[in-house]
Amino acid sequence: MTAERTTERTAARTAAGAGDYARLDGVDLYYESHGSGGRPLVLLHGGVQTIGLAFGALLPALAAKRRVIAVELQGHGHTADTDREMSVPAFAGDVVALLDLLGIGRADLFGFSLGGMTALETSLRNPERVGRQILMSVAFRPDGFLEEIRDPALHAGSDRLPTQADFAEMVAAYRAVAPDPDHFEAFLARCSSTANGHPGWTDEQLRALTVPTLLVMGDTDFMPVAHGEEVHRLIPGSRLAVLPGARHLDLPRRPELLLPLVEAFLAGDGDGDGDGDAD
Repeated sequence: MTAERTTERTAARTAAGAGDYARLDGVDLYYESHGSGGRPLVLLHGGVQTIGLAFGALLPALAAKRRVIAVELQGHGHTADTDREMSVPAFAGDVVALLDLLGIGRADLFGFSLGGMTALETSLRNPERVGRQILMSVAFRPDGFLEEIRDPALHAGSDRLPTQADFAEMVAAYRAVAPDPDHFEAFLARCSSTANGHPGWTDEQLRALTVPTLLVMGDTDFMPVAHGEEVHRLIPGSRLAVLPGARHLDLPRRPELLLPLVEAFLAGDGDGDGDGDAD
């Protein structure tokens, strides 16, 4: 690695916040810690994203009231890809291992897309470690995706998928901080296989979920609104918010709509289990 590349990566980490690595089983997981107070909130980005790309518009406001721990999953951003299995259960295991390492008994989770899948898997496997969770733009089983998303032959005619500019932004964000900037294509293939190969969750699993849950999706998302409504009916006590005029990647870019929903939910909104609890 050249000195120029090393300097670029160091500057990126410094600008992003207090970044560090957690040496876990099979991966050195990059995370950032921002803010203080309340129950910690763990941010989990979408597939092929970085912390800044997914949560840059939201993180400052979220960290103003609580401790925020933002993670870059295996292969994403600063976290190098390894020979370890890349899967949603493995990602969920990393979240719990990071909480253990940081001495955090219970945290709130905010996951977008692949990060939302990771959050849900974490809360199903370890509900005692999760206070509240926000699952944003998550398909809960493969058939939840619209046909134009599932079928590559229909991609050209879809206005829901990432644009060329969106994709270029993901590539640039990856190459700016990745340990191996030339690994992007191989990483993209692995990440896509991980997301598309996940079997999802059964109705019984969703009905058994005990963690307070806010579901967020866009009205022009990868899934029809009916999919979100179905999952909302299955998860006990869940809430569903549909953001108007929002494609999949637009959701975290809409802080004026998203932040009031998230803040009210994390605060408990009168239900007595908000972020005043410092677990």
